[in-house]
Amino acid sequence: MSSTSDATIIHTDGGCLGNPGVGGWAFSLRPPDGQRREGWGGEQRTTNNRMELTAVIRALEHLADDPHLRSGPAELYTDSRYVEQGLNSWLQRWVRNGWQTAGKQPVKNADLWRLLVDLPQQVQVSFHWVRGHAGDEDNERCHELVQAAIAEVGP
Repeated sequence: MSSTSDATIIHTDGGCLGNPGVGGWAFSLRPPDGQRREGWGGEQRTTNNRMELTAVIRALEHLADDPHLRSGPAELYTDSRYVEQGLNSWLQRWVRNGWQTAGKQPVKNADLWRLLVDLPQQVQVSFHWVRGHAGDEDNERCHELVQAAIAEVGP
């Protein structure tokens, strides 16, 4: 799915059993060397959107912590329109507006969005949407990891 052959390809996913409910997040990184790296975790009581955001945060933290990966381009794929639109369209406006939406309401999950303000600046990353559950191998792998994380945390 990469338009840049030397880019690290990242897929993320998050989900909940109930919303709110037991949640899980996951990421899969494919650096140019092809060595897949994965991370996942979960929380007892959370929301789907929080888990989607947590997956992106954890993936970007992993990328930023690795000197070999952070120096090159990265392309992050999410199946969450909320995350993709937030990162590509809304985030800078929210910061300018003091963490309020265009409707003058407080931004939901602002604590997590605030973490994302600086992380993408530490690495060269572009954000893309991918249709979930449509056969994309890395998206499907992240979904499996999310389900495993939810099962680990348990109801």
